[in-house]
Amino acid sequence: MQKIYGILITLICAIVLSACTMDPPDWAKTKRTIDPHHLRIGVSLSTLNNPFFVSIKDGIVQEAAKDNIQVKIADAQNDSAKQNNDIEDLIQQGVDILLVNPVDSDAVSAAIVAANQADVPVITIDRAANKSKVATFISSDNVDGGKMAAQFIVDKLGNHAVVAELQGISGASATRERGQGFHLIADKELNVVASQAADFDRAKGLTVTENLLQANDKIQAIFAQNDEMALGAVEAAKSAGKNILIVGFDGSADGIKAVKSGELSATIAQQPELIGQKAVAISQKIANKEAVPATIHVQLQLVTK
Repeated sequence: MQKIYGILITLICAIVLSACTMDPPDWAKTKRTIDPHHLRIGVSLSTLNNPFFVSIKDGIVQEAAKDNIQVKIADAQNDSAKQNNDIEDLIQQGVDILLVNPVDSDAVSAAIVAANQADVPVITIDRAANKSKVATFISSDNVDGGKMAAQFIVDKLGNHAVVAELQGISGASATRERGQGFHLIADKELNVVASQAADFDRAKGLTVTENLLQANDKIQAIFAQNDEMALGAVEAAKSAGKNILIVGFDGSADGIKAVKSGELSATIAQQPELIGQKAVAISQKIANKEAVPATIHVQLQLVTK
């Protein structure tokens, strides 16, 4: 009787353990193969409420259309949790390659690890992803761009000019890198009195600049880490009746227009459509099992009136 009882207990334990096993989902178990002639690309963009990322999307769509590549696009709306869900949805939909523009370079890592486990190659665009494996990272040289902005201010206003900085989203690699490049020169040549986040957003750029100008009426220049914040700063300076040298970053259509009109002093122009086009071209190389570089930089240009 004890022997039978022991066997029953063993069977029950086996059933319970089997039911509790945390198996990965079916899409994560399957070894994927990519057909380069029927390529399906999933795209997760941080936001489509910013003209810069709309231009990246346009570059992707235009380049993909040349070879009848299927493209599925998800807008994270600057929400890291939504982006992670979007990426997992794209994986489950069976995309062959993922193009990811992270909201947050750390927060996106879990979703990219899921892509790694599902054998879906990942290309990051404009912003890097930390603590995860990517096939390549395509962006402008943000550090160099930050240095270009600081040097422009030095050239125009001289050493020790009083400067404020509008930072992007905390945790985004572009925020860190543009700030790093800017401070490599600014901390030696300029007097940086404030560095405050405005999250790459025009309305926040306006509000933050209003507060900065109220707190320090000696500010002579502002470096904004993207054109949207720079354009917000332009409006704030107008309202305050101040003539301030303002430098943006991106070279968006609105930013270039503001430079030509003289409202914005300069912008460090990226080539977002080219970034999108290169991402598709690299996807095709990966599909054909060609080697690709770990990092690809797209050239920047200082645009002034």
